[in-house]
Amino acid sequence: MNNDTRRQFFERLRAANPAPTTELHFSTPFELLVAVVLSAQATDKGVNKATARLFPVANTPQAILDLGLGGLKEAIRTIGLYNAKAENIIKTCRLLIERHGGEVPRERAALEALPGVGRKTANVILNTAFGEPTIAVDTHIFRVSNRTGLAPGKNVLEVEKRLLKVVPREFRQDAHHWLILHGRYVCTARSPKCPSCTVADLCDSWRRASPHRARSATP
Repeated sequence: MNNDTRRQFFERLRAANPAPTTELHFSTPFELLVAVVLSAQATDKGVNKATARLFPVANTPQAILDLGLGGLKEAIRTIGLYNAKAENIIKTCRLLIERHGGEVPRERAALEALPGVGRKTANVILNTAFGEPTIAVDTHIFRVSNRTGLAPGKNVLEVEKRLLKVVPREFRQDAHHWLILHGRYVCTARSPKCPSCTVADLCDSWRRASPHRARSATP
């Protein structure tokens, strides 16, 4: 995929969804941080059900510490790996109060120093809570980037670095959301919905599988 094709790719995704955002429910950076930590190996729908129970009673670091480990586990018990996630959230709340005045830091290093927060989670927070043009690469974005030829890479870090290099600047802020939604609902792991895909004719995989149609679609 060349630069002109990449621009067309994102222009079409933008036309279809001008204001993409996360499907996680949150109202503050801290709520987003908790939701993203909970989302590991869990669906956004499942996380939203858990946070709908948790946030009305505890949505600040101190409130969650006051709730206690047992109370937190009870609130998020429907989430996979909830025991480990609850322990990480409690530790994170302590660090936020001790080191950051109870606020979520805006620096990558400080975010990644929090228990349960890796590079992907830090990228989500920086992008969605603080408006930084970061791109968090999950399984959906990794698949879309490699399958379409947008930004191939052998691992998530390679793909992230490639995306930051090749995605036109005007699309970088929202690229994460466009790509994750595209991978979640259109370019799925099994049975991708190529016939209804708005960028199918720009996709390397589609062109290889359908060379005659690809030539016909090329201007």
